[in-house]
Amino acid sequence: MRRDHPDLPRILVIEDEPPMQVLLSDNLEFEGYAVRALATAEEGLAALAERPWSLVVLDLMLPGMSGFEFCRQARARGYWLPIIILTARSDESDQVIGLDLGADDYVTKPFAVRELLARVRAQLRRAAQPDARGSEETRFGDVRVNLRRRLVTRRNRRVELSAREFELLRYLLAHQGEVVSREQLLRDVWGYSDQTVTRTVDNYIFKLRTHLEPRPHEPRYIITVHGSGYQLLV
Repeated sequence: MRRDHPDLPRILVIEDEPPMQVLLSDNLEFEGYAVRALATAEEGLAALAERPWSLVVLDLMLPGMSGFEFCRQARARGYWLPIIILTARSDESDQVIGLDLGADDYVTKPFAVRELLARVRAQLRRAAQPDARGSEETRFGDVRVNLRRRLVTRRNRRVELSAREFELLRYLLAHQGEVVSREQLLRDVWGYSDQTVTRTVDNYIFKLRTHLEPRPHEPRYIITVHGSGYQLLV
């Protein structure tokens, strides 16, 4: 780590290719972050136990333990900092697996450095947002959401949400009663640019409804406002 200051966001880079390590570290440090670069997932898990980190930039293809396994173990051990995965493969199944194992975002190699830095800023900004206007637990219908424990239950039974589904729910709770556009969600939850055209938001809204609504096709809580976006009514 070339810089370390208690007020700087600390970013952990886990990447085994030396040129990519240097590229990532130099650009992140230039943006004002404290950076530590490691070559293996095992070293990364040990670093998580040593001190608090603000964000992880993680390559999927690593020697020894894979990036997928790092995500799984990090979440199982209770580390809920943002994780951005880097992958040289554009296969959508890899991206879905990574997100379902707990990653918050992914960037496909080769990538524009400006895009990665924008994703980092978006994830740090989202992580710093107050949880649902300061409320630790929110209830609607037979659903309870404990933001601090990242626990969602329905009819007193745990609901298993992926990391991205939970972050989408967190954002909707923080803006409950407001109409939020797809573009707003893509920017603040996914870190995409406003010009991105994707059905990602619609697909994840449908997943949330399937988990939380009594009748997903006739939603009571996560409402579509046609031509504008979505609204959470609690």
